[in-house]
Amino acid sequence: MSEEPGIETVAELLDDEYAREILAATSTEPMSAEELADACDASPPTVYRRLERLREQDLVVAQQQLDPQGHHYDVFRAQLSRVTVDLADGEYSIDIERREPDAADRFTELFEGLK
Repeated sequence: MSEEPGIETVAELLDDEYAREILAATSTEPMSAEELADACDASPPTVYRRLERLREQDLVVAQQQLDPQGHHYDVFRAQLSRVTVDLADGEYSIDIERREPDAADRFTELFEGLK
């Protein structure tokens, strides 16, 4: 993403109960959309809509996994570490801290960029 989202965008995302639950659940371990639907007591379409909005702001990332039958599916992991809102001289500013991807994540991103 080229620029940070505005305070309104982040506030709207964090005001959404499902988005917050997805961030909290995926901050401890990567989860599939189906697992998130169960954990958040939400329909899969609701989870997918929130995941798309969170991904647009680089607050979650997707990683491909392989199931025992050889099918690919995505698991999602929270990138968000901290959000800081400052008020100075009559203006708000927002700072978003994201987790650094681990070596496996960097390798996956590199590999996917070669496709």
